[in-house]
Amino acid sequence: MDETENGSDYGADNTANDHDEVAKASSTPVVGTKRQLEDSEVLNTDPKFKKGPNGTRQRLKASDFDDITKDLLTTATSIYRCLVVTRAPFPETLIVETKLAKDAWREASNMAELTIQLTPSLVKMMTRRTSHVRGELKTKMRVLTASFFGFRASRSILAIKANRDLAESLKEGSRFVFKDWEMKRGIYKTELIQSAVNDMWFTNRSDEGIVYAKYFDPLPVQTIALILTAIECCIDEWMTGVKEDIKFSSVAYSPVYLIHLKSLRRFEERTAAYKLLGKIGVNLLDIARMHAGVDPLMAAVTIDSFTDDVFDDAIREYEDEAREAQEGGGDSD
Repeated sequence: MDETENGSDYGADNTANDHDEVAKASSTPVVGTKRQLEDSEVLNTDPKFKKGPNGTRQRLKASDFDDITKDLLTTATSIYRCLVVTRAPFPETLIVETKLAKDAWREASNMAELTIQLTPSLVKMMTRRTSHVRGELKTKMRVLTASFFGFRASRSILAIKANRDLAESLKEGSRFVFKDWEMKRGIYKTELIQSAVNDMWFTNRSDEGIVYAKYFDPLPVQTIALILTAIECCIDEWMTGVKEDIKFSSVAYSPVYLIHLKSLRRFEERTAAYKLLGKIGVNLLDIARMHAGVDPLMAAVTIDSFTDDVFDDAIREYEDEAREAQEGGGDSD
């Protein structure tokens, strides 16, 4: 599993520095041919471990590899980050992480038309990013969540009580997943999900959501579940009325993620006739691409599990909106 459990204290600057350690060698995929490498045999990419002043072995860094491998590692690591958040945000075993790393390396190699041996050291350098990418999302969501719901940093008695009551209310029945969380209408339409997608993967044309678009189109249910889990962690930080740092660890939040994932899949199944989850995903992705400055894709189309009546309400909301749009001569979508 993760070498380190990256918590809420993993700041954006630290995340950027760790990512830049790999990315500073090159911001574009390597260019070359398989034949160029075959002429000199497959590269031996594992450099020898360096020894520190006290004779202990130091951890390998991206800069310890040859230039060609560094470039390929840059691309593979970006792909790995995308695979984590779209396939397995909380990998259950090291085997799952290793499989994601192998898939990322294979894709990067195909893009660059290179054949370079994938070694355990390279796998480990990619899997270090598992908890980092979750921590990066959590850090971004902390400010967004506090601002969106109106949590107050004041330590006055009234503010503390208001924060505590607000956090408890949002957690009750997972109200925070609704667009109108007080009336529990617009399930999975909260604008916080859109803000997370925009800020995490679609900040500009060169962000991961654009460069590696195929992993986000259609927007995976795993990604939405991860975002909801990060939001819940941010709300948990206010449960005492005063914000405290809570680690977004696999041990604490993997079970929460699985419950959100299960509820999303039940919602998708229950509303299959209207393809509501698919419509939500298309809308999120279209707006995110516009946020990045790219044209939208023309797509074809403690928490308790939600009861079926919540999903039935979503169907009725959709039918009401469609009927109103039809009467007004508009587009129901």
